[in-house]
Amino acid sequence: MRRPPSTSRLGHDAARVVLQAFADHRAAWLAVTGQAQTSFERRDWARLQHDGSRRLLLYADAVQRALEAVGPVLGDRADDRVVWLGAKAAYSALVAQRPDWELAETFFNSVGRRVLGTVGVDDLVEFVDTDFEEPPAPSPTAPHRSLQWRGSMADLVERVLGLPGFAVPWLDRAGDAARLAPRVEAALGDRRPLAVGASVLKDVFFRGKAAYIVGRLATDGGPLPLVFALRNGPRGLFVDALITEEADISILFSFTRSYFHVAAKRPWDVVAFLRTLMPGKRRGEIYISLGHPKQGKTELFRDIKDRLDFGTSNFETAPGTPGLVMVCFGLSDQDLVMKVIRDRFPAEKSTSPERVAERYTWVHLHDRAGRLVDAQSFTHLRLPRDRFEPGLLRELLQECAERVWEDRESVVIERAWVERRMEPLNLHLRRVDDAQAIAALDEYAAALRDLAACGIFPGDLLLKNFGVTRHGRVAFYDYDELLALEDCTFRDVPEPQTHEQEMAAEPWYSVRPNDVFPEEFPRFLGLRGERRAHLLRAHGDLFTAAWWRSMQAQVAEGKVVEFVPYLDALRLGDASER
Repeated sequence: MRRPPSTSRLGHDAARVVLQAFADHRAAWLAVTGQAQTSFERRDWARLQHDGSRRLLLYADAVQRALEAVGPVLGDRADDRVVWLGAKAAYSALVAQRPDWELAETFFNSVGRRVLGTVGVDDLVEFVDTDFEEPPAPSPTAPHRSLQWRGSMADLVERVLGLPGFAVPWLDRAGDAARLAPRVEAALGDRRPLAVGASVLKDVFFRGKAAYIVGRLATDGGPLPLVFALRNGPRGLFVDALITEEADISILFSFTRSYFHVAAKRPWDVVAFLRTLMPGKRRGEIYISLGHPKQGKTELFRDIKDRLDFGTSNFETAPGTPGLVMVCFGLSDQDLVMKVIRDRFPAEKSTSPERVAERYTWVHLHDRAGRLVDAQSFTHLRLPRDRFEPGLLRELLQECAERVWEDRESVVIERAWVERRMEPLNLHLRRVDDAQAIAALDEYAAALRDLAACGIFPGDLLLKNFGVTRHGRVAFYDYDELLALEDCTFRDVPEPQTHEQEMAAEPWYSVRPNDVFPEEFPRFLGLRGERRAHLLRAHGDLFTAAWWRSMQAQVAEGKVVEFVPYLDALRLGDASER
């Protein structure tokens, strides 16, 4: 009779099965991501956009395949924590030689949590903290190429532009370099280049209709970021913009943007390089921007855990008007917000908890155009009960009882969405002067236009549902009434035919589901005086059904719209002319 396998053998076999599933996933992810350069060279923008959405679905499929493979290996001991303790140790040794070890750890967590039904975290069988604070194996090559300084900025820039080796011709690479050189020198100010010259990441970053060469110039006053935005026009390649300021690069890597296509086989090195350009941006947010949202979630959770372990701040209700659909809260000294769906909605909210969750998933897969906040979904969170403000805890237990419960020491949240905290637009307008308010309202209008251009109607245009980022951009973050533009019927308010109709407090005309009357929007925005007058004067077309119907027609044509993630002042000229 055959002896059953030992616990250690089972753990080792489980580790190998999970690692094989991860390796298959990484190969598929790199294959899809690696097609971006070909799509860029062929100007196949629809293919690039499609691949971005398809790539986001690969992870869940890989986890499911791992679950199906590990079940037969472990049999009736699949949920044995002792087996998974051994599997974790074996897995750690196996991934130590991989260039993507940190992604592999997170994948193991995803599989193990599903098998064991973990609530909270389990340090013994999860990589709650990574096993390796530094890469366990040295990189055989640097993530960047180095170009020495030869005394000419135009020469250096031209050599940087030539590094990717695209399969399409340049319009005028030497001419672009000559035009860029004075801009680089102006950005240097009093600093002087060092002999080591420039360091440029080997991987090119693709998104939308642009490719980005990312590097830095060594100077006697510290590194100067150098990000070149390239376009592939009908007649060839050209540089569209140069980005040298941390704030502008941070916007490029914003949490409101779609993820880059960058086929980095060793992402840790790329993240470390990018943090030298954006020291104020979280590691988690950088991982997410590179198309690794699961790793970003891991890093965000570690940030929250560190605040709880080493800080003294408490969870408190987020500033702003309380939501009718979600309870929003966060640690008082951290710029993250957690959102939990309420059990019941008031009558005016014609939606459901399931529909709200589906909207967040839809946004995750959609082009966010720089105007939708990317939220990461966390399940089975266990947080210390004594770190919740009493009023917030009461609200969560009363309003979200189907998704939140407590025990003596913990608050357990079945599902929450975590996103970057922004200042609600309505609160921002209360504290700023008229000039700043008008700038914010222009951004609000721009947000509506950008969302419409990519086929999205926010549903609820109230100012409280929009936020202002630290860079002054306005983005939308309340998704419970979000609609695809094609699903809306934009109507003009009919002219009243009688005095009774004219004086009626409620609409006297029929209103069907998804009917929208844009001319009514200004009534609900709470704006007065010059602020209201400016919005109507400068952006009055937004409050007409005709404008929204024109946007529906544009979206129906299927054109891929480019939402340029940098200021016009950074561009070399009008891209349409090239």
